[in-house]
Amino acid sequence: MKTSTGGLIAVQGGGIKTNAHVPASALVYEEIRRQIVSLTLLPETTLVRAELADSFSVSQSPVREAIMRLEQDGLVVSYPQSRTVVTKIDVARIREEHFLRVAAECEAVRQLAEAPETGAVIKAKGIVKMQEALVGDIEQIDLFKQLDESFHAALFNGVNQSNLHLQITARSGHLERVRTLDLPRAGKMFSVLEGHKAVIAAIQSGDGYEATTQMRQHLSGTMERLPQIIAENKDLFS
Repeated sequence: MKTSTGGLIAVQGGGIKTNAHVPASALVYEEIRRQIVSLTLLPETTLVRAELADSFSVSQSPVREAIMRLEQDGLVVSYPQSRTVVTKIDVARIREEHFLRVAAECEAVRQLAEAPETGAVIKAKGIVKMQEALVGDIEQIDLFKQLDESFHAALFNGVNQSNLHLQITARSGHLERVRTLDLPRAGKMFSVLEGHKAVIAAIQSGDGYEATTQMRQHLSGTMERLPQIIAENKDLFS
């Protein structure tokens, strides 16, 4: 078991970027969560609250609140004496999170296809163009992933369900870690791009059934590869 926050990267020279409108606990939560789902912080890494507070230049109170949220997400588990451990990736939770995501996203694209919201489609197409410029460049994988998240957020926004998208994202930490393992694979960036294009084309055709079919297929790739991903990364899974 890893025994320190050695992998933790606090932003802005040892602190977090402050925002008067966002509590410190939320900023700490977002940064630790980002590092967990990106596997910068690997499963079984021990996080010590005092060290986290020093790393982010905050008191232990916002760290404690952030850890409580991460526990609710199933990304960490806490033990007595302020020791917190990053959880291993849970296969049952992956399937649950995937089920939720497919159900919500398929309904979103169905609604968009049957009553197209032009602004959302235009924004999604613009994101796809940016992704197209990055395909094949593994050094840009983080930016490609951010654009992927923005693409799906745009679809939810188009049916006035932005809050639902945020809720699903918060509950999808185990699935996100698997996607992190899968994305660098040769050809994966291209398949993601083609999936996005197919979804947009189906929405623009006005065919709700085709839109849901394309979205379901787009979201299935990583799940189809799950047994192989687990076999290649056994130490990361529970």
